[in-house]
Amino acid sequence: MSYEFLQHYWWFLVSLLGALLVFLMFVQGANTLIFTLGKTENERRLVVNSTGRKWEFTFTTLVVFGGGFFASFPLFYSTSFGGAYWLWMIILFSFVIQAVSYEFQNKLGNLLGVRTFQTFLIINGVVGPILLGGAVATFFNGSNFVVDKGNITAMAQPVISRWANGSHGLDALLDLWNVVLGVAVFFLARVLGLLYIINNVAHEAIVTRARKQLRLCTVVFLAFFLSFLVHVLLKDGYAYDPQTDLIFMQPFKYLHNLTTMWYLTLVLLVGVVSLLYGIVRTLREPKFKRGIWFGGVGVVLVVLVLLLCAGWNNTAYYPSNADLQSSLTIANSSGSEFTLTAMSVVSLLIPFVLAYIFAAWRAIDRKSITEDEIMNGESY
Repeated sequence: MSYEFLQHYWWFLVSLLGALLVFLMFVQGANTLIFTLGKTENERRLVVNSTGRKWEFTFTTLVVFGGGFFASFPLFYSTSFGGAYWLWMIILFSFVIQAVSYEFQNKLGNLLGVRTFQTFLIINGVVGPILLGGAVATFFNGSNFVVDKGNITAMAQPVISRWANGSHGLDALLDLWNVVLGVAVFFLARVLGLLYIINNVAHEAIVTRARKQLRLCTVVFLAFFLSFLVHVLLKDGYAYDPQTDLIFMQPFKYLHNLTTMWYLTLVLLVGVVSLLYGIVRTLREPKFKRGIWFGGVGVVLVVLVLLLCAGWNNTAYYPSNADLQSSLTIANSSGSEFTLTAMSVVSLLIPFVLAYIFAAWRAIDRKSITEDEIMNGESY
């Protein structure tokens, strides 16, 4: 395996983790609708316990996503996680209060009250998807950082990357298009959350309300996502010359990536069709409850293609608006060939891990959650 192949292989794996993370944020999406879907205390507990079966999957995938970046593209990890730390710290804090809220909302001695912890779940459901969407959008719109590898020999402060301003990542929210994708991811999480609730909760009133919300959330999601997609395809992109490593602006770069890598375009189309099929059939057929599976597969495929377009085909996946030549590519930010090779051997275990996750998921969701279960069994 060549060094170049390993770099592309690990960008694929990191992109797949990112795509799975976006899908698993149906937990956050459903939690933002706790008070909309649940009109009584028991109904709200049904929603919370439904998503409570899966919140560990989302949290674990987020951690593995960050760990994968650290191991395979350490310069990105040190630049983004170390430089834009306010953005990432807010995201992580929102996930911490999510974990605490699940575990303590119905514990004895809860002085804050159940509704307080449910509100924390809503905060995580809003903050997490919007900020993660905004962070991903910087792969196409750029961030404000400077990289100087020569500083590694500095005795006083051997720091090779630094943020170019004092906002440390929060400036991403000043770019309109970053916010647009963030809002799109937020409503996508809601769409997936509604599809999941329809599939997982055996409560007619909750499912009826979920179907009503699904139409509105789908329209808003499509409006924001399609706006961002058209913007990306028509904008100048960040390309680099593999011979000289010089980074330059190329008109219609991301559109060019899709036409050059035509197989990704086919995957993108399959993903879009799968997502829309899951949504439309759920809306049209009251007895159809498997929309989450079609929607989930579609989301994973679409996000995977977008992330691959950001990194493959000689594209700078983390552009710098402060210094164009500081932009990160899979060639100048990856780990050593030895590191990538060693991790590639370990990555052969991934199919077995996925099989275990699938088996665990099936065991947890063998039957839909009911009101009797939360009243008489263990529950949040």
